[in-house]
Amino acid sequence: MVETLPALEIGEDERLDLENLATGAFFPVKGFMTREEALSVAHEMRLPTGEVWTIPILLQFREKPRVGPGDTVALLHGGERVALLHVAEAYELDLEALARAVFGTDSETHPGVARLYGKGPYALAGRVEVLKPRPRTPLEKTPEEVRAFFRQRGWRKVVAFQTRNAPHRAHEYLIRLGLELADGVLVHPILGAKKPDDFPTEVIVEAYRALIRDFLPEKRVALLGLATPMRYAGPKEAVFHALVRKNFGATHFLVGRDHAGVGDFYDPYAAHRIFDRLPPLGIEIVKVGAVFHCPLCGGIASERTCPEGHREKRTAISMTKVRALLREGKAPPSELVRPELLPILRRGV
Repeated sequence: MVETLPALEIGEDERLDLENLATGAFFPVKGFMTREEALSVAHEMRLPTGEVWTIPILLQFREKPRVGPGDTVALLHGGERVALLHVAEAYELDLEALARAVFGTDSETHPGVARLYGKGPYALAGRVEVLKPRPRTPLEKTPEEVRAFFRQRGWRKVVAFQTRNAPHRAHEYLIRLGLELADGVLVHPILGAKKPDDFPTEVIVEAYRALIRDFLPEKRVALLGLATPMRYAGPKEAVFHALVRKNFGATHFLVGRDHAGVGDFYDPYAAHRIFDRLPPLGIEIVKVGAVFHCPLCGGIASERTCPEGHREKRTAISMTKVRALLREGKAPPSELVRPELLPILRRGV
């Protein structure tokens, strides 16, 4: 009986991860990782079985669980039994060493590192069995459901666009680039936890809905969501994002400047170069450089489309700049973000 099993409380991040494991969103990862799997992924960017994977999927605890290999544990969320874990291993992590391998830093000023430390040094590995799925919003579909959606629309070539932020002009440029390349674009924002100064998820979703409805060919853009937290792991998270979107049926994946980066922790093009070190992933990586506004070019341009001689006239586009202006009560210029989206964005600062 489930009621008689040992029980452990988990957080929202872990509940999202266990459901992604169960639905195949994290394939080829099938369960919370063993020590060998976590270290192989962190240091070699591969599972011990050879498949490329770059982010450890861990079930961490602050206190050492009193269970071991062969045990079955009920996982509780809010005191409710939501899943079973069939324990394969119980172990302790060197969190600082793991942080350096995954994030390239052990500094707690990095939000992904801080979250890793906060979850504790003890880990359980094993397969999961979902007892009670989370209530899903219409944006949350399983990989199987999304692939079926693409087949229904006749989309054979699908470009996935990852975002953790509300849309500014550079994001719109990338989506339009995707529309030129493919039958359709999957706009797939992160629905899980983000750092405090990112826009709230509901604002991000509402802004993308407005952008797609009013300024893009609505029948060629699918707005869905990926229910997982941001790790802010820069290049390694770029690979993770690509592999997950392949599982959802995308054939192409957009990687822009400083993908999944934070602060000054990563070189802006590290997320481009990392793919050169890996074998083909089964999804084509579309690398895009810096995108900006150039009055001499007459609009939004990129490093590949704007002459070097225009460099001094370029206006960089960043959501950090947009948020700063909104907090000061100022309206960001139309070169940065569509004026029609400002009423939505103001609700998120």
